[in-house]
Parts: sequence; C-alpha cells; structure tokens
Amino acid sequence: MRELDGPRWGPASGQAPRRLVVLAHGLGADGHDLIDLAPLWGKALPDALFAAPDAPEPNAASAFGRQWFELWGRTPAQLAAGVASGAASLLGFVEAELARLGLPAESVALMGFSQGAMVSLRAGLTRAVPPRAILAYAGALLDPALPDRADRPPVLLVHGEADQVAPASASLAAAASLRAAGVAVESRLIPGLGHGLDDEGLSAGALFLQRAFSAHAV
Repeated sequence: MRELDGPRWGPASGQAPRRLVVLAHGLGADGHDLIDLAPLWGKALPDALFAAPDAPEPNAASAFGRQWFELWGRTPAQLAAGVASGAASLLGFVEAELARLGLPAESVALMGFSQGAMVSLRAGLTRAVPPRAILAYAGALLDPALPDRADRPPVLLVHGEADQVAPASASLAAAASLRAAGVAVESRLIPGLGHGLDDEGLSAGALFLQRAFSAHAV
C-alpha cells in the first residue's frame, strides 16, 4: 500500500502534540485544500497536530488533484469496495502518524470533506480503536454495513442544503443509518450553502472536536 504524506500544522501551543486531527480532502484536491482549517481549529485544540494527507491515487476524472477511490460510474458494490480501499489507506496514514508522534491509539479524530468524508466515516467506524470523533462535511455513508460493536465514535454531519454535487439527502440518510446502529450523531443542514464549507459548519466542527477530546482527556 502506498505510504501517504501531506502538509501538517501545529500544535498552536508550540509544545509537543498530544492529539492528532487528520483531514481528508475531496475528489480532485490534495492535502493543501484543507490544511488551512488547522489555524482555526487549533484555537480550540492548541495541543493538536493537524495532518492532511494526499489521497493515494491520481484523479481519474482530470489531470488535477488526487482521489481516494474512483467514484463516477460505479455500482454500489464497486463503491463499497472503493471506500473500503480508501479507508484502509487513510488508516495506514493514521497509524503511521501516531507512531511517529508517540501518541496512543485513541488520541486521534478524523475529518473529511466530500469524498474524504465518505472515507473518514468508513475508516473511523471500522477502526479497531475508535477515534475520538468523526466529522463528515458534504459526504455520504456509502457502505452502511457496520461492525457489531458497542464503542461507536461520535459523528458530526454537516451539509449545505444547496449542494448540487453531493445532495444533502445523503447526509440525512447517513444520520438515519448511524442512529439506527447506535451511533451518537449531530447533524447540521446549512441553508443556502453549496458544495463547500462555511463559518457556521467550521465553528460547529471546532466545538465538536473540543467536546470529544475533553470528554476523556488524553
């Protein structure tokens, strides 16, 4: 499996990191697309290192950016296999980064946008040691089959109601499936927002991360 790498930022405190937040970009982007969130969220988590790996594959739809898996024209079975492959790549990066930093397995949170949100959900919900939190922006739960376990990480789902790339109904369906599986879900639909991020959603993410890590201090 290709070893991932990408930009990093923090901790804001200037001290050794005590937590890790991994940011998974969307289709056709790369890690630089999300690393700018780190200074904002670093105010809420000053002891966190933020890392935004580049996805493992070149974008099949254009000459620009990366992809976690091929998305367009896939059957449901192919999408499930693709998101599982992308999640395995992301988890490989997480474990390598935790080892590099000397941090315990439970000291990580996952965030993703669009295709990165799909991969982050799969990775976080199937990881042997659950992350502290999963934040999924403008994403979807492509494979609702979850392992039978009691220790589910909390999930924040944020989606623009005006999203014409990934419809907001995908996050509504994900919220219903996750709640049925016993996952603690916070869901926000943002009026007028298209396929992107805004201040309201990012502020919700900062608070969600802060609460998740403070619940059981590392």
